[in-house]
Amino acid sequence: MTATTAIRALRGRLLWFTADPHDAGERAHRFVEDGLLVIESGLVKAAGEAKALLSTLPADAEVVDHRPHLIMPGFIDAHIHMPQTQVVASYGAQLIEWLNKYTFVEEQKLGQQGHAEKLSRFFLDELLASGTTTAAVYCSVHPQSAEAFFTESDRRNTRMIAGKVMMDRNAPEALTDTAESSYRDSKDLIARWHGRGRQLYAITPRFALTSTPEQLAAAGRLAAEHQDCHIQTHINENRAEIAFARELYPQAADYADIYARYGLLGSKSLMGHSIHMLHNEWRAFAEAGAVAVFCPTSNLFLGSGLFDWAHARTLGVKVAVATDIGGGTSYSMLRTMAEAYKVLQLQGQSLPAFAALHAITLGNAAALGLDHLIGSFEPGREADAVVLDTGATRAMAHRLETVRDLAEELFVLVTLGDERNVVATYVMGELASASSFSGGA
Repeated sequence: MTATTAIRALRGRLLWFTADPHDAGERAHRFVEDGLLVIESGLVKAAGEAKALLSTLPADAEVVDHRPHLIMPGFIDAHIHMPQTQVVASYGAQLIEWLNKYTFVEEQKLGQQGHAEKLSRFFLDELLASGTTTAAVYCSVHPQSAEAFFTESDRRNTRMIAGKVMMDRNAPEALTDTAESSYRDSKDLIARWHGRGRQLYAITPRFALTSTPEQLAAAGRLAAEHQDCHIQTHINENRAEIAFARELYPQAADYADIYARYGLLGSKSLMGHSIHMLHNEWRAFAEAGAVAVFCPTSNLFLGSGLFDWAHARTLGVKVAVATDIGGGTSYSMLRTMAEAYKVLQLQGQSLPAFAALHAITLGNAAALGLDHLIGSFEPGREADAVVLDTGATRAMAHRLETVRDLAEELFVLVTLGDERNVVATYVMGELASASSFSGGA
């Protein structure tokens, strides 16, 4: 907002969630056909009927009319790799071969001057163009990669969680640190960036295969010293990965126990993939409050397996959803949920549109422990928003001619939607991205 405009209001069809549709049904969401999202100093002041709220605005308020488009809280991505933007769509390998053949080759480039800055700019441009305003981000092993990412995110005022990868074995020499250097570099980055503006730090041991016991112990020490930081890593993604992890840590009861032994399994732990889980591992997640992160496009592309969301829910395990670029194949959380629907269908599970849209807004916010800040339009929340044209393509506009209610319209959006549906993205009430796509009927 400009210095002379204290209040901005976005007008359109408002949709947000106050609870999980799985538990609360239709009471979980708020929908206003002609709504107004009132923003003051970057925060939601009010959200409701335009007719009632327009008369309460001061004379100098700016009203941006997005009718007939849908306005939702900005999307949230719970697991994504900034260094892998040029790894997406790398052919024909499963996890470990894919890492060695493609990912580690590209990640070494982050040590080159200016490369991390270039990728950070592209990465945030792409997220915002897809309607994503918050993400849990892996940088590379190089501390300057996290520095570059946080600098660019801070410039844009986006709320991001990120960390420097810790990796001291089973990787190219140019991509390894040590237990002590990773501890020291991470601690320095936490001091500089955690809680600065909207930036949050995640302690980031890549996974058990690339960290020695000494490094996992260092990561656990960081977690104990900085209990308000997130922890992010990978677990139970691929059968070969699991077997190798068990070889490296034979004293552990299972893969989850590896992390638990080093103090890395807790309520702020974001555990990427969590596909091939043993019953005791699910129980450990539930008891610790750890988050299982579902990455459908990546799991399909790398042939890793199918995530069992219903089983996680039955056992009380928190679930978040993510793109996992670059194993994943789209930056769009809409496209991600379309693939999630198919993964669940293969297991006899359902994913209604309201549940899908809850997952990528309030659901992910709650899983990340940030639902008091983002993920809804309740007063006082940070005013991150995405404006969506549900009929952005000819195929979607054609299909919408036959929908009978909001649920059907939203299912078309979830099933066929992607970044082309994003008309505009707002960060703390400021326009951060606007679409030039001119499809439709």
